[in-house]
Amino acid sequence: MSAEDVTRAKKKNKKGLRSGYTTGACAAAAAKAAALFLSSGRPPAAVDIPFPDGSRHRFSLARVARMCAPNGAVRYQAVVVKDAGDDPDVTNGAAIVATVWPVALPPSDGVILADHRLVLLGGEGVGRVTKPGLAVAVGEPAINPGPRRMIVQALRECRQPSDDGWLAVEISVPRGAELAARTLNHRLGIVGGLSILGTTGIVRPVSAAAWKATIVASMDV
Repeated sequence: MSAEDVTRAKKKNKKGLRSGYTTGACAAAAAKAAALFLSSGRPPAAVDIPFPDGSRHRFSLARVARMCAPNGAVRYQAVVVKDAGDDPDVTNGAAIVATVWPVALPPSDGVILADHRLVLLGGEGVGRVTKPGLAVAVGEPAINPGPRRMIVQALRECRQPSDDGWLAVEISVPRGAELAARTLNHRLGIVGGLSILGTTGIVRPVSAAAWKATIVASMDV
């Protein structure tokens, strides 16, 4: 990563407000960090990932860990704390957690991502879609298409198509259900937690347009 790869999130708009990162960007960074730990055996201190506009952004990691599941399987986990900049976002400061582990076959409750034999799961604090009409199918974890693409792109950099088996990627948000109570998710038919959102990866501070779009979507459901 060159010195030119500075985070756009540190820049301020004309009103002096600082931009931040979406939950989707944080999830992609955490997923890459966990996958790097799995593949190299060394816990990274930070990772950089590609954004949809071709830029790269670097994320510090709050925690990286190797854990044993109840069945004895080893899992790798990384945590990114969301920085929403100066946007009044209820998820600012939330821990976005990615846990990865190899599986012979994709879990039945996972969403298969076309590239690199990846299967995506929603963990604690990530909502599940219960109403049609949203960008995500009913029954799937509320991880929107933009974040799914960012996760795939980030994992492409540390996983090859020839790798044996599948890689399970679980995104979770501790306290996500509590935070979701302060959003419109219940109106949209998303239950049990937050949505993992983002199209560009960047949160624009005080985005009135995004707020209005959410209200319109809730009225249409």
